Amino acid sequence: MSSQLKVADSTHDPNVYAELITIGDEILFGQIVNTNAQWMGVELSNVGIRVRRHTSVGDKESEIIAALTEAAQRAHIVLITGGLGPTKDDITKYTLAAWFDSPMAENPDALAHLEALLARRGRTLNDLNRQQANQPTKATYIHNAIGTAPGMWFDLPKGDKAAHDMVFVSMPGVPAEMKKMMRDIIIPKLVARFDPPIIIHKIIRTIGMAESNLAELIESWENALPANVSLAYLPSFGQVKLRLTGTGTNATELLAILNEQAELVLPLIRDYVYGFDQDELEKVIGRLLQERNATLATAESFTGGSISQLITAIPGSSGYFLGGVVAYDNEVKINTLGVDRQLIINHGAVSPEVAEAMAVGVQRATGATYAISTTGIAGPGGGTEAKPVGLVYSAVAYPGGVFSVKQQLLVDRHLNIQMGSLWALNLLRKHLRGIID
Repeated sequence: MSSQLKVADSTHDPNVYAELITIGDEILFGQIVNTNAQWMGVELSNVGIRVRRHTSVGDKESEIIAALTEAAQRAHIVLITGGLGPTKDDITKYTLAAWFDSPMAENPDALAHLEALLARRGRTLNDLNRQQANQPTKATYIHNAIGTAPGMWFDLPKGDKAAHDMVFVSMPGVPAEMKKMMRDIIIPKLVARFDPPIIIHKIIRTIGMAESNLAELIESWENALPANVSLAYLPSFGQVKLRLTGTGTNATELLAILNEQAELVLPLIRDYVYGFDQDELEKVIGRLLQERNATLATAESFTGGSISQLITAIPGSSGYFLGGVVAYDNEVKINTLGVDRQLIINHGAVSPEVAEAMAVGVQRATGATYAISTTGIAGPGGGTEAKPVGLVYSAVAYPGGVFSVKQQLLVDRHLNIQMGSLWALNLLRKHLRGIID
């Protein structure tokens, strides 16, 4: 047996591994997004089953068979979605019948469900629909409570095709049908069958430090992690999430270990950590303002209202967010926010002086305790040698003062707007935390 098979074999590894196979040309053509795999990965992880691989294949028998054959050498569980409809391009069921060397037969439970479901919808069963009641005889019928295509459960013992005893499950690709089938039937059966270990994740959310620099800063802590705890770096838009994953048999003890490790690393990166687990930066800002009984307003130029949108997406934000001004044009900066025209003439709209004047202006106009402003060159045009695309200034006005910070972002407009919005929010967070003033 190869070393790869030993990793998957439960006699060498206590983990239970799954592979996901998505079938359908529409996935490969990019016509729909494979949200099923993402959802299944979360749900399986919640019950201690690790997803090793996602594979997407087209509606072609040879490709499906190749994916099944390869997955049988790596995983304990193979979950298949798609290709169970009544039309000619839906070949999953027939391919599985061939791969499992199983004849097809009409399943009475599937037929009864089809007839009842179509009757409720005011339709009669035709020959095309009736084919959906046919299943490989080696498959166990899985009820589809809200659709016409039943699921199929195959047990495959260790042998020529499988590295060890394993399970294959085929489900419809329609998300609502797949999710109900997974929650109500498949996941409970998988847990009962494999008794997977407990997997718990804890996420430490950071902003303002590059992934490589962060890794260097916490290297000694990472090297000393317990054997049953692993660390993953998840970077996006100027943020890095540190995901601690613990595996064990006692959830209480495992959570205590993860919390202990989080506390150990905090002194090394405290200024960059804004939250944990499901915390979003805008949600953390809201909590900090509520703790101070404070209010916030925004004045945005290049971010075009994105900061306000982030803030107002949080339920309860009306309790601390007063409003915002999108001052894209200089005349709006001057007439609405009270920015001195000479300030723009002397320094340009993209400058620390104008950013600070915008923040003070919207603070004064709304009566907010704090105000955030942004001005910059989002791109792709508008940049100069002195002020290139991606140059931005963010400012925070607070009771008794104002300050600004310069940043050089990227050349991509969309990313600059997203990152610029988060940087400005983080500037306020750092001020509220006493990290910067």
